[in-house]
Amino acid sequence: MIEQPASLTDHFLIAMPALDDPFFARTVTYLCQHGPEGALGIIVNRPSELMLSEIMEQMEIDILEREKLAAIPIYFGGPVQPERGFVLHEPLGSWDSTLEVSERLSLTTSRDILEAIGRGEGPHNILVALGYAGWGSGQLEREIAENSWLNAPAETSIIFQHPSSQRWKAAAELMGVDISLLTGQAGHG
Repeated sequence: MIEQPASLTDHFLIAMPALDDPFFARTVTYLCQHGPEGALGIIVNRPSELMLSEIMEQMEIDILEREKLAAIPIYFGGPVQPERGFVLHEPLGSWDSTLEVSERLSLTTSRDILEAIGRGEGPHNILVALGYAGWGSGQLEREIAENSWLNAPAETSIIFQHPSSQRWKAAAELMGVDISLLTGQAGHG
């Protein structure tokens, strides 16, 4: 039996192939908070059709480099509060409403970070998402015990450098697992 860390904050949750929930099938979720009261994460491999420049225009935020922001997709961060925006970023910076997840990654929900991004002064690496994934007390631990998820310490290069279509496989490879070889079937001998 593999011992789970007390907290999976700053870890990836990698959906097992058998997980067929439409919100979470083949996803990689970055856990921003995990404790006795539950967990909060952002799905990092589900880009939407919406682009950052469109969201910023809707919010009436000035944009200095429109072409650059028009190439940055908004991600589906999860099914909870899908109207709420989240910016996962490095380096940390100082923003009005920020959760420091680790010494290298933060999650910010305040408008000031988007204004800085619009001016070209924001963090170097960003992933902007609408909504988040949430679990109540003990729910995530049960799902892990039911083999719905693999978990691995997070690697920022997977979030910021890998194409979104390759993040699921790359995250599983952190654990030495070729997820494409796993099936949704339980083996019985």
